[in-house]
Amino acid sequence: MDFSDLDILDEFFGMGDDSNPLMMLVWFLPIILFVFYGQRIQLIITSRDIKKNMSELEQFRNDSRNDLIDYVKQKLAPNDDPTQKLDRFFDYFTIMPNDMDPNGIIPKIHHLVRSREDATRKQIKSMFSEINTLEITKVQNLLEIVTTLQLLHKIVRHLFLTAKKQNNYPLILPLQMMLPFIMEQAEALKDAVPAFKQGQPIGDGIGPLVVGEMMLDTKKQNAEFETVYSESEFDGRKLILLKAEGPNATVGRPGEATELLVEKLKPNIIIMIDAALKLEGEDTGGVAQGFGAAIGGIGTDRFKVEAIATKHDIPIFAIVVRQSVKDAITLMKKEISDQAENVRNQVYEMITDNSNPNETVLVIGVGNTLGVAQ
Repeated sequence: MDFSDLDILDEFFGMGDDSNPLMMLVWFLPIILFVFYGQRIQLIITSRDIKKNMSELEQFRNDSRNDLIDYVKQKLAPNDDPTQKLDRFFDYFTIMPNDMDPNGIIPKIHHLVRSREDATRKQIKSMFSEINTLEITKVQNLLEIVTTLQLLHKIVRHLFLTAKKQNNYPLILPLQMMLPFIMEQAEALKDAVPAFKQGQPIGDGIGPLVVGEMMLDTKKQNAEFETVYSESEFDGRKLILLKAEGPNATVGRPGEATELLVEKLKPNIIIMIDAALKLEGEDTGGVAQGFGAAIGGIGTDRFKVEAIATKHDIPIFAIVVRQSVKDAITLMKKEISDQAENVRNQVYEMITDNSNPNETVLVIGVGNTLGVAQ
């Protein structure tokens, strides 16, 4: 029997006949399904990926919480079991000031942030009969990590459950778009825990590292809470070197310290050194120069630096070392630490180019000075 002329598709599906009912059903059924159930199908597919990320977020939160509680119990000898008290910390929130009238909003935010820091520090001290400043700052940073991870998990869960409750696919689209960035930040926070527990320098400490080396063999003086400065000379210029007090896990209070030193010592220029987020495609550890107050955070310290510089007509120069979010809060990479000498040389070059002999230069190392002394 000769099967060479047998066309399977033509015999069974009638491909050559446009009026074949079976083929019409094959073509039109998926179209009908997607017209009436397309959003629900997309919601199911998207939900599977989001649930996976939610589970990872919850695991990150639980692991960091357990790490913190174990660290406090085993290394710091608290007066009582700290679990219940720490769990209350994780749900702490901050209500930002009313900004209906934005005039004067910065002092309100500044007061609120400082009040929260002071209250947290006091609560941590109350858990121990004796604890040094380094351990207090380490616990503060670990608390912030766990609190942020818990908040991220709650927000993602809220948006996801709301979309499912309303059976609304477009409502889940913003979450789907934001989730890769949220997971990147969450993974960075989770990976930051070991460095803070062990008191190791992190990427954000490159500014304090550079200025700390410039402060060696100089007399350190207190400028503000957890913030120190010293005086030095270079090429006929007087240098005022400012950084957070290391090796504590703190960024200090550079805004207030800058106000104090500018009023007291009248610098002619200000140079700020800090870490900066790199763009995708840029190399970790890349160094760039610019203008303006190079300082992150909620914005109150930058406002103070800019305000005092404007008042006294002082130009602000900046040097940044580029790195990712993860690089900034985890153990300092070799690519970043190797740039310390290069940055220091650029600072000296910037001083020579933008000031004259017998003038005064304020150099500020901005960032978390964990594990970086002076």
